Amino acid sequence: MNLPLLRSATAALDPPFGVIDATALDANVADLVRRAAGKPIRLASKSVRVRQVLADTLRTNGYTGLLCYTLAEALWLHSKGFTDLVLGYPTVDRVGIAALADDVAAAAEITLMVDDHAQLDLIDAVIPPSGRPSIRVAIELDAGYRFGLLKFGALRSPIRTPSAAADLARIIAGRRGFSLVGLMAYEGQIAGVGNTGGGPRGAIVRLMQARSAAELAQRRSAVVAAVRETADLEFVNGGGTGSLETTASEGSVTEVAAGSGLFGPGLFDHYGAFQPAHAAYFVLPVVRKPTRSVATLLGGGWVASGPVGPDRLPVIADPPGLRYVGVEGPGEVQTPLLGRAARRLQVGQHVWLRHAKAGEPAEHLNEFHIVRDGVITDVVPTYRGEGRAFL
Repeated sequence: MNLPLLRSATAALDPPFGVIDATALDANVADLVRRAAGKPIRLASKSVRVRQVLADTLRTNGYTGLLCYTLAEALWLHSKGFTDLVLGYPTVDRVGIAALADDVAAAAEITLMVDDHAQLDLIDAVIPPSGRPSIRVAIELDAGYRFGLLKFGALRSPIRTPSAAADLARIIAGRRGFSLVGLMAYEGQIAGVGNTGGGPRGAIVRLMQARSAAELAQRRSAVVAAVRETADLEFVNGGGTGSLETTASEGSVTEVAAGSGLFGPGLFDHYGAFQPAHAAYFVLPVVRKPTRSVATLLGGGWVASGPVGPDRLPVIADPPGLRYVGVEGPGEVQTPLLGRAARRLQVGQHVWLRHAKAGEPAEHLNEFHIVRDGVITDVVPTYRGEGRAFL
């Protein structure tokens, strides 16, 4: 861990500020390539939200293209020189659709995600096929795992079976103004759920993930075969940072997705197959001492999206020996901390934290300071720092 060097390099900065450990980032970039075992990695932009980091990573062998989260983001990144952009989610952004249809170069590089013919209808309502270039689309497959009445995984696409995927593929092929070029499936119940917990819960999660991976490999292969009867797919995308090994091993998958693994956020502290280096931090100041045993930070309520729970709170990285006050937690304007270290902390000192999710700190920060070998080598803006807020 390089925290002493990071602290020394940034000691003169006024919080709040963000820090990226360049050595840890480099290690994570390389480790994702190793884990992908030869499959190209499509970089999930929502888990980064720093244009310079995206560009630098894409220059590394093993990475190809971006998985974006909104059409507005994809159009902006294309205007900045990025190519091969796939939306990970359907869009109903009428302004964005009109802009895409009006830009032949963008339409050739941006692929929209669909799982329902209603999404095609909306695009046609914005601008009919006769007035636009062909719109590239990909089908999203539901990758969730079902066991009896139980369902594991995000509630995403209604397309689950080979027949349903083939039906939608035929609908797309039969309509003017669309080109079916890809298929995507995100197995969040494997890629986004930690599995190192002890006791019955940990054992159940690991068993579910193993069975889910086996079921999905068989089903995804059948879906890809069914869709390929209608369309010559350019890509079949799958997985996420937490499932690279299992997803990359599937013959039907041509590329894998990853993004969070670059920064190694708090949620990845509980994965058994890999352990990313801690590459991204945010730093807050101690502004008051309400008692000898409490040190209070300014701000701190940077709670991650998803189901409410302790794992969504920022991880207190340094100094060690700090914990949240249970009745208050991390708050919008202040965060009181308890523990031995709280007694030693003084007004003006810095506390280092790691967000539970990788990309969300960028919505609070205008920039990240890049530190290598104890020296700030660059300061790079986040999307917010460039005046962009997409979602």
